Amino acid sequence: MDAETARVVTSFDDCGFARTLGLRVIAVEDGAVTVAMDGEGTFNRSGAVHGGAIFALADHAFGCAANLAGHEVTLAAEISYLSPATGPLTATARRAAVTPTVSLYRVEVRQGDRLIALFSGHGFRLGEGSRGLLNLPEDKPDCDG
Repeated sequence: MDAETARVVTSFDDCGFARTLGLRVIAVEDGAVTVAMDGEGTFNRSGAVHGGAIFALADHAFGCAANLAGHEVTLAAEISYLSPATGPLTATARRAAVTPTVSLYRVEVRQGDRLIALFSGHGFRLGEGSRGLLNLPEDKPDCDG
């Protein structure tokens, strides 16, 4: 892993939101990013992993993958839940399309081999100095891209 990839991964792993949910990047290869979540503390009243936690996992993988290609923020995101989850999950994000200003990522959320959800994230690619336009501090990385 090169130094810039390591910096981005560390910034995503170390942000407060990722630590709160137990999200961690476990693989970066061939443009894909895989994030794991053990699921502890995320169960709903039915005993399944809460849909919001699944969305957060997928969004985190999308954000990390998108920011490996440059600084991006989310324009839109959607998720389709296919099966309830009851344990540890992984989300793998891959870029599906890109233009000079917009990207599209597809994320698969799985519990083992079972497909739990499909997520699509649309990113807006920011140029140099654009953090100030979003009122983001220059010295503090954002967590969700």
